[in-house]
Amino acid sequence: MKIGKYGGGNMAQSQGDHVPFLFDKNLGAGLRLSAAELTSTNAEGLPARPLSEEERFLFDAQGYLLVPGVLSAGEVAQMKEFCYRLHRDKESIPEPERCAIGGPLQRLIDHPLVLGFMNEFVAFPHLANEHGYGFRLEGSFLTIRSAGVGGFGPHNGSGMLRLPGDSHEYRCFPGKAYSGLTRVVWELNPVEKGDGGTLLLPGSHKAAYPAPKSIMQPDSPLWVDYECPAGSVLFFTEALTHSGTPWKRQDRERVAVFNCYNTINARWHNWEPHPELLAAMPAKRRSLFRPVCCQDNLVVEG
Repeated sequence: MKIGKYGGGNMAQSQGDHVPFLFDKNLGAGLRLSAAELTSTNAEGLPARPLSEEERFLFDAQGYLLVPGVLSAGEVAQMKEFCYRLHRDKESIPEPERCAIGGPLQRLIDHPLVLGFMNEFVAFPHLANEHGYGFRLEGSFLTIRSAGVGGFGPHNGSGMLRLPGDSHEYRCFPGKAYSGLTRVVWELNPVEKGDGGTLLLPGSHKAAYPAPKSIMQPDSPLWVDYECPAGSVLFFTEALTHSGTPWKRQDRERVAVFNCYNTINARWHNWEPHPELLAAMPAKRRSLFRPVCCQDNLVVEG
């Protein structure tokens, strides 16, 4: 018996032009997924930085994406100085700004790369336009860890199999994926492998089986950590199994801003920015904090 070669198709063929079909809410019509339906610039007029084909694939496959060296050295220095004031001398900062989106850190919440990522994995097209974003920011905090600070506590995973209403979810269809609650971590100091950055369990956002007991140890080979220069950003879906771990370096601290995003019609965290800080923001940036609903929630003017 002669067996021919497996005809698996041309793996080199690009899938970048594939347009998935997703149902809209009425009568089986298709949901519009054109980039023209999404917000193209941030509150400062800077264009969204779209994800590459490789970046989209990696986030969907792994549940996380690390982009090194996004911020300039000047931006890092300015933001880190504010973080240390917030950590050690908060009285020197006006009360509305005493949070992880205050001062220069505010520019991180709709950074062009964040906008490009959220347009791909979180934004709802019907509620996005050039006046407001199709996603929300619902939590933010700063962590500054010296050696020994932090703890190990694995959580989340199996986001494709969660009940409706649990924001820790992940959905994917041929050509399109949706990440519910999504974490964006800005590392303002260099991180090397083994230092004590966030631990990640790749692919666990899609896991159909319970995680093995071996991951309950921080030295399990299943955990992945990362290294990056100051000014890098880590995206991960909260549907991914992940954990903190004690910081180990003696010569520098971990300085990181953790922002959490969600779709416009869902909320997990009980957090709001100070009303005066919110009122002082550009109108488009304020749209990140508008009501949690879909009906009549499209921003129609600045």
